[in-house]
Amino acid sequence: MGYELAEKSILGTMFNENYLILDSNMQVEFFRGHVNQTIYTVMRELAQEGKPVDYITVLTRRDPSDLGGANYLFDLKRFSNPARFDEYEELIITEWKEHEKSRILHRASQQNWSIVDIQQAFDDLQGLNAETSRTTLTEDLVTQYERPYIPMETMTGIPTGLTDLDKMLNGFQDSEYIVVAARPSVGKTDTLNHFALQAGWQGHMPLVFSLEMSRKTMIDRLIASTGEYSRLKMRDPYKYFTEKQKSEWTTVLNHLSSAKLRIDDESGLTVSQIKARARSVIKANPTKRPIIFIDYLQIIRPEGKVVNQTLAIGQISSDLKSMAKEFNCPVVVLSQLSRNVENRHDKHPMMSDLRDSGNIEQDADVIAFLYREDYYEKEKAPTNLLEIEIAKHRNGPTGKITTIYSKQTGKLYDFDENKYKGGANL
Repeated sequence: MGYELAEKSILGTMFNENYLILDSNMQVEFFRGHVNQTIYTVMRELAQEGKPVDYITVLTRRDPSDLGGANYLFDLKRFSNPARFDEYEELIITEWKEHEKSRILHRASQQNWSIVDIQQAFDDLQGLNAETSRTTLTEDLVTQYERPYIPMETMTGIPTGLTDLDKMLNGFQDSEYIVVAARPSVGKTDTLNHFALQAGWQGHMPLVFSLEMSRKTMIDRLIASTGEYSRLKMRDPYKYFTEKQKSEWTTVLNHLSSAKLRIDDESGLTVSQIKARARSVIKANPTKRPIIFIDYLQIIRPEGKVVNQTLAIGQISSDLKSMAKEFNCPVVVLSQLSRNVENRHDKHPMMSDLRDSGNIEQDADVIAFLYREDYYEKEKAPTNLLEIEIAKHRNGPTGKITTIYSKQTGKLYDFDENKYKGGANL
């Protein structure tokens, strides 16, 4: 896309997503043309006054000729593309910096600047001066003075709903990229649903991107888990439900609704598109603590042409980590494991089973492997036990916990050895 179209897309997207006007990195001087500079200036004026920014409000602030005409202004919304906003913003800023670099070198040559002056000008251009990048620690340390005298919160992260896992992780932490990996049909999606429901019931804001499973199927699974209904019976509740289950149906639906899950089931999304959709919801709910779930990593669509699948997945993984930092929230992503695990005597997953998937092992703050013995030992009686092994934990301990997992309902429970009597009781 040409530079001019990128500018139009930025402005058009801002008309649809007003929060981007002040939250983005754009500045007036980044726009090449005077018309687009004027439009953006008016947008900022309105946004700073807390007023809506649209075609009409912008026209009331300037003569239409200063804005390129009413038709030009109205036409900008046609170029709106929230999913590519970050990409176009980077393109515009990079082009502006290149232009400024040439201007600096020209002025330095004409005015015989010193090397120190040239370097300072380049540093200012890159935004590396201390005033803008907050590299000093003073403000951060001020908040630390009372720390030894204030009791720590018992749970700083978003609860997982599993007691032993919360002890190990202290909940899902902000800015962390968490990968939950297993072979197909071990229970990844049910585990994700459990985490999302628990986060919602604790008052947080779960955003679920179901790239593989349809919204309808996800909702059926969530109902089954919440109501502890057999998924086989969920195929026809009228026919298979007991009278007691039917009488509890409304209560179950209300309880599920109270989790306030948001599910996006569009397939083939890129990380940029996921970011754009998540950003819009997060900005619209500033008081809620978000947590993002994605099912699953290997079917996120790469940006641009795929030359090498391993490199593409590696870039996706890196972008997901960046998203967690940008939104300052946990990003929990499901991942498939390679078939190597099937060829070993010991079927427990290992880090090497992730290697075909780029640099996941390097990027992730937490890597959790799921394992069920009865997934492989099908001739034995089902145990309904699911192991969650924290194989990597950048900021804490690693280890293994055991949960009770009902394949029939998709529900996870804390494991209590004194109460557990085997699979027959589920």
